[in-house]
Amino acid sequence: MLDVCLLGTGGMMPLPYRWLTSLITRHNGSNLLIDCGEGTQITLKEQGWGYKQIDTICITHFHADHISGLPGMLLAMANSERTEPLLMIGPRGLEKVVNALRVIVPQLPFSIQFYELKEEKEEIKHKGYRIVAFHVNHRVHCYGYALHIDRQGKFDVDRAKELEIPIRAWSKLQKGEIVEYEGRTFTPEMVLGAARKGIHVTYCTDTRPTASIEEAARGADLFICEGMYAEKLEETNAVAYKHMTFEEAATLAKKAEVKELWLTHFSPSLIYPKEELPVAKAIFKNTVIPKDRKTVTLLFEEE
Repeated sequence: MLDVCLLGTGGMMPLPYRWLTSLITRHNGSNLLIDCGEGTQITLKEQGWGYKQIDTICITHFHADHISGLPGMLLAMANSERTEPLLMIGPRGLEKVVNALRVIVPQLPFSIQFYELKEEKEEIKHKGYRIVAFHVNHRVHCYGYALHIDRQGKFDVDRAKELEIPIRAWSKLQKGEIVEYEGRTFTPEMVLGAARKGIHVTYCTDTRPTASIEEAARGADLFICEGMYAEKLEETNAVAYKHMTFEEAATLAKKAEVKELWLTHFSPSLIYPKEELPVAKAIFKNTVIPKDRKTVTLLFEEE
């Protein structure tokens, strides 16, 4: 299963009733954070999820409302006595930007491993996640992220017995490992059925609509997409500043045939985004206007 929490839903600046956009997910004891704007550690504390378990941080781009909370977050993680390495993924220049921010947090009890994205689309496997980073269209270099929890085929006990595979090797084969035993080699393909449907969440913000977003969101269980502007009259701003309207996000959700759309990254001028929900629902019915800390648990489909 995968727990998903949209920590904040605001864009540009934190407001008394709306923190900046940030997402955290939990899977098998591993927490993954996407973006870390000002106040992220506060809303995470309000949610009641810990800092110590965060072992992956993905950054979409280097605008302040998406990264200015990072020094405080790193300090909170350090104070939680975390010692395991932290993986940070983001656009080219990530290490330079993060190290500049770390001037005020110079000492950490854990190391940071940087993965700088260089291609239009890249895939990283880490802690049970298959992370697909895809380039989008903003005023600066920016990426969206699709998170996949893949599910391997079902273990065939009868087949394992038929092949006289020792029980002690079963768990390793289930984990996808090759086992050598008494001169024989056993591979997962010998006892695992076809791969089953996993869990898929796609997150993107600060971008115009692109084919890369539609591709990355195809069939997603949950699509979290910016809807900075709600009214048609604001389309000019959306184009000028390279953001999206409710209609554009809903259109992407419809084309990608996702199960559910959460809009986020609302403009500070959009005081009551829920009032504009019909604009999106007219295009994609299963659209939600979430409040900060909106949470869902996604489960594997039952056979």
